[in-house]
Amino acid sequence: MNLKSLAVVVLLVVSAITVSAQEVEIYNPKANAREDINKAVKKASNEGKHVFLQIGGNWCSWCVKFHNFLKADEELNSFVKENYEVVKVNYDPKNKNEEIFSELGFPQRFGFPVFVILDGKGNRIHTQNSAFLEKDKNYDNERVMKFFKNWSASAINPNSYKK
Repeated sequence: MNLKSLAVVVLLVVSAITVSAQEVEIYNPKANAREDINKAVKKASNEGKHVFLQIGGNWCSWCVKFHNFLKADEELNSFVKENYEVVKVNYDPKNKNEEIFSELGFPQRFGFPVFVILDGKGNRIHTQNSAFLEKDKNYDNERVMKFFKNWSASAINPNSYKK
């Protein structure tokens, strides 16, 4: 192998290592979903918030797309942080979280990602098929914001509607 070929091989190896080091693990296949949800419910209850379960896997391109979409939009990201405790619940062959999904009414029937809103007591109050939040080949800012606003703790608080 000549020096030029060796340099190309080294460059390819370094590039591959750099790319894999930059990959973000959005969903943790080893996470204990029940523990994570219980912690989020407790915190949400103390702070007057709801819990947003983002269910999917690192294998799911639309799951990654939603994560990046939310992260890139400052207004949406801020609204979610102010109104929800977020838990990313993994679904993959290594960790299907079948017991959790059974308790949540089998949200995987809608495909992935799928979103579940829990109140501050851990009760499921809404399951959202994420396809209804899409527009063209991405998520729609207005639809996503409307979804989060409509299921926030203040939106379903009867006191919000008293005259």
